[in-house]
Amino acid sequence: MVFVGDGKGADALKPFWKRLKSSRAKIEAVAMDMSPAYLSAVQANLRQAVIVFDHFHVVKLSNEKLSDLRRQFYREAKDQLHRDVLKGTRWLLLKNPENLDPTRDEAKRLDEALRLNQPLATAY
Repeated sequence: MVFVGDGKGADALKPFWKRLKSSRAKIEAVAMDMSPAYLSAVQANLRQAVIVFDHFHVVKLSNEKLSDLRRQFYREAKDQLHRDVLKGTRWLLLKNPENLDPTRDEAKRLDEALRLNQPLATAY
């Protein structure tokens, strides 16, 4: 069953819950974004269903956290070498490894940044 409602809050799902009850459908999984309102509504109404977050929002959140972490390490870096290595690595961290440009030594620059900063390498 697919449902598209108006609004972003849990109230937007009320027509869905009504339709779902009358259909007697057995919902095994729900694919959704990471909205706290939707999450709590689904958990309250479909306790047995597996919740699957959509790929776009998972990757977006992961990339935001990785960028925030890199900025934090840059600000905290005492050594100019560490700052120089971290500077300009944001896009290297966010690129797919197969898209790193060998003519610009992007893989080497990324490896060096990760080697000098273990917490960033772990997050990556």
